Amino acid sequence: MEAVLWIDRTGAPWRDLPGEFGPWKTTYNRFNGWSKSGKWLRLLKAMQTDVDKEWVSIDTTVVRAHQHAAGAKGGARGRALVDLAEASQPRFI
Repeated sequence: MEAVLWIDRTGAPWRDLPGEFGPWKTTYNRFNGWSKSGKWLRLLKAMQTDVDKEWVSIDTTVVRAHQHAAGAKGGARGRALVDLAEASQPRFI
């Protein structure tokens, strides 16, 4: 099971599985057999029924930003877009 979790966590191909988990082909065949038999689905359903709602969002990311980062960008770029829009207007009646 640790090998399957390693593959899932790293996104690596099965052939890159470290030797400490055993032969990659054996691990893949076991994973494939468990998938076809529905063992992974049953395990997932069992884990979902035992969720402690107090800890559901324990794995979150908090990013601090500078106090001025919340505002929209201004300056020359904003004005350049306005100038471009005015320049593209037809100049005939």
